[in-house]
Amino acid sequence: MPNSSQTVRSLIRSRYESLTQTERKLANSLLENYPAAGLASITIVAENAGVSTPTVARMVQKLGFKGYPQFHKALREELEAQVSGPIKKHENWASEAPDSHMLNRFADSVMHNLSQTLSHVDTEKFDQAVSVLADKENQLFVVGGRITRALADYTFTHMQAIRPRVTHMTSSSATWPHYVLDMAEGDVLLMFDVRRYETNLLRLAELASSRGVKVILITDQWASPVAKVADHIFNCWVEIPSAWDSNIATMMLLEAMIAAVQEKIWPETRERFERLDELFDMTRLFRKFS
Repeated sequence: MPNSSQTVRSLIRSRYESLTQTERKLANSLLENYPAAGLASITIVAENAGVSTPTVARMVQKLGFKGYPQFHKALREELEAQVSGPIKKHENWASEAPDSHMLNRFADSVMHNLSQTLSHVDTEKFDQAVSVLADKENQLFVVGGRITRALADYTFTHMQAIRPRVTHMTSSSATWPHYVLDMAEGDVLLMFDVRRYETNLLRLAELASSRGVKVILITDQWASPVAKVADHIFNCWVEIPSAWDSNIATMMLLEAMIAAVQEKIWPETRERFERLDELFDMTRLFRKFS
């Protein structure tokens, strides 16, 4: 029996590398809709994941459970513990509005997106990506698509203050060959691509990767085709009750990443901030209060 302080999700992640390809398919299915995907019968869980029932039985044993009933019970108890928590007990986010009000439906969706995004971030891989982004020896290129170019611009504004050698690529793919021309092995390309995925971004990633550039992709839960060539992939949940997808979870991850890069090279970044403030004072761009 696994440690009761460990969630089933954390067990799956910790044993993921030891699983077979078929078992990983099951693991991905369970994590995609956690914990609901594992609360059905073993037959239904197998059917939903597109695997056999013996595969389900083998995998839960690899996780440390005697059998599927014990695995199922652990998930149920975990869900009950979550529901009894103070956050889950709220009646409405906006107390004066009914459950069906847009504010409450939107808040529920956003909280779900944040929870799912955080639960799917591998902290070790996050730290690895931060180290790559903080490496001042290599040029950092940042690019987004039709919608995500705003995220790329936000990233560039911060990264340019934190470290040198940062390039914001325009959203026009016609200009990209000029940037690729200056890319060298070891450089970094931070990309944003969410549905509807842009073909040109995939081609850019392929060109950059072929030159030895490390590609970091921030995408949605379904994953952009760029994922097949990216070195680091981060999935953010984006669905909300709207015709548009949400960038709130993506922004949360991005700001955490920016803060981590700043922290990693803080002594140099602090000096850079001080010099930047001196330049701003010289331009008199901002009002100073005595």
